[in-house]
Amino acid sequence: MTTTTLAVLVPLLPFLGAAAGLLLGRTAPGYVRPLAVLPTLAAFVLAVVVAVDQGGGKSIDASRRLTPTGSVPIDLALHLDGFAALVAVLVGLVATCVQLYSTGYLRDDPRYPSYAALVSLFTSAMLLVVYSGDLMVLLVGWEIMGICSYFLVGHYWETPEARAASLKAFLVTKLGDVPFLIGLFALATDAGTFRITGVVQAALTGGIDHPTLIALLLLAGVAGKSAQFPLHTWLPDAMAGPTPVSALIHAATMVAAGVYFVARLLPVFAASAAALTVLAVMAAVTMVGSALAALAQDDIKRVLAYSTIGQLGYMSGALAVGDRGAAVFHLLSHGAFKALLFLAAGVIIHAAGTNSLSAMSRMDGLARRIPDAYWTMTVALLALSAIPPFAGFFSKEAVLSAAEHTAVGDSAIAPQGAGWIVLIAGLLTALLTAAYAARLWLMAFRGKGAPAPDHGRQPIAMNAVLWVLAVPSLAFGLTTGYLDDWFDGHALTPALTTSVLSTGVALVGGLVTYATWRHTSALAARTPIGAVAAHPEADGGLVEEEAIASHEPAYGDIASAQDPADPGRLLLGPLHRHAATGFHLDAVYRTLFVRPVLAAASLVRFLDREVVDTYVQGAGAVPRWLGRAVRKAQTGNVQTYLSALLAGSAVLALVAVVLANANAGS
Repeated sequence: MTTTTLAVLVPLLPFLGAAAGLLLGRTAPGYVRPLAVLPTLAAFVLAVVVAVDQGGGKSIDASRRLTPTGSVPIDLALHLDGFAALVAVLVGLVATCVQLYSTGYLRDDPRYPSYAALVSLFTSAMLLVVYSGDLMVLLVGWEIMGICSYFLVGHYWETPEARAASLKAFLVTKLGDVPFLIGLFALATDAGTFRITGVVQAALTGGIDHPTLIALLLLAGVAGKSAQFPLHTWLPDAMAGPTPVSALIHAATMVAAGVYFVARLLPVFAASAAALTVLAVMAAVTMVGSALAALAQDDIKRVLAYSTIGQLGYMSGALAVGDRGAAVFHLLSHGAFKALLFLAAGVIIHAAGTNSLSAMSRMDGLARRIPDAYWTMTVALLALSAIPPFAGFFSKEAVLSAAEHTAVGDSAIAPQGAGWIVLIAGLLTALLTAAYAARLWLMAFRGKGAPAPDHGRQPIAMNAVLWVLAVPSLAFGLTTGYLDDWFDGHALTPALTTSVLSTGVALVGGLVTYATWRHTSALAARTPIGAVAAHPEADGGLVEEEAIASHEPAYGDIASAQDPADPGRLLLGPLHRHAATGFHLDAVYRTLFVRPVLAAASLVRFLDREVVDTYVQGAGAVPRWLGRAVRKAQTGNVQTYLSALLAGSAVLALVAVVLANANAGS
């Protein structure tokens, strides 16, 4: 079979598995798990074969015209370059791990068949985005992922949190998709084609007439899909869904799609210095803000959600300085260790005996009870903190090195200002990332919360998946010298200056957090029970009260918000109460957008009920009253009719006589 044929099968197999799973979910439930795992596993194997065949060499293109459009044609096209080959392998690996993990995690869930089918469809849509060579076909996968995320985030639809989170994710991403679609049409109009190769060639030759406008429109969709400021607020709330779904969304689908899209069309964005500067600022605000928010969260999955937002900021920062190799390298590295973090968090939540939104302040030293999750999550957190030789060090260093080259003027693509913005924000975020990673590890595995009942050993599939993902989390960065061909031949070896700086600030962040945790734990041990509650000025209580007053989601209950052993409270100080609620961005949106829309809807409802309905009802009442009056005259008595006729004739005769006399007198 040819490489293109194998590439077609990669997204097709999960799609067929999803269709078969939906059809047989009720009639043959025994086939559901094989139909969930085997097609995805086969797609992963084929993606590896395609990557080997492509070999990082010249891109492979194939297309077939779908239908005449009369203007810009739409093709069913494949575009296989090194980036597409590697990202498809990541998607297949993570999706396979998620499906295997879910067989144990959701083994007693009655809606597992529909869940597994939606995960397969989600995987198929992302693979379509990765391999697509036509923007309209890419858009199909882009939108399918949006609807899949809606259903998967709302899997536990019985809970109001899941229903609200799924609706919010759908609406916020659609808010970005509207300008994104307009930008795609404008781009195709300027380039004369929807083919990615044709669009890139037009951008390189100056054939795009409105590069800044088009790039900014496209960035709106990217910000929504990849959860970048200011459209990132949906992602932390999406943690209401099952933990394996979180792993899939954060590691290999959905949020990675926006970054991958910009990497594919980087020449379009590079044609506008203003667009790259906007992207750099967006990445910097996203990185720093999300890291501060992660340091204040009590829910373990919300910490990881804000962490994902920040790491996506690193990828956007690499693209802002014109280095798509560094961006995709960090996308691959992050995909491995973030999937591991979420799946390990699922094991922790199960062991802690809490619900799907687990408070770290309630965890009681889980290291001995779940050694597999303990050791693998430690590896993943070290990778997240960019500690050498773990994968995150090499990929994050590639981003910072690219920013440094741009800042000193060595880049001919991006402005120097963008380089400085990304470099400074990246170093500050490296400090904060190590801080919240150390805080998560200490509170989850060394905490002194309430002991939870032992639920027994987790299914072997769940623990096995953790060790599979631990391998690339540890060793993927060591492949930098062997994968250069897949990254446009661009070497991604660490640079001395940024390596020392990033590692240094990460160590400082981790050590300071550990020292703070020791200090706060000692204070907590000497603090009498109820002492915190006796001080209403404690900012934890104010956060909870403010969240209730503004209807913002609180980051924990009263007990967790007032946990005196939380090092994040001392590290952030007065900023903690604001970071815990995501800097009140939801409240701002509610004031600026939600309330005006609701007020307008109330006005429309009033006009419809009190004005339009009144007019319609009045228009029907007049004929009805007239009909009643006429109906009373129809008695059926002939004598009555004759009497009325004679009376009418007499009246008419009298009127005629009066008019005749009046005319004669004049």
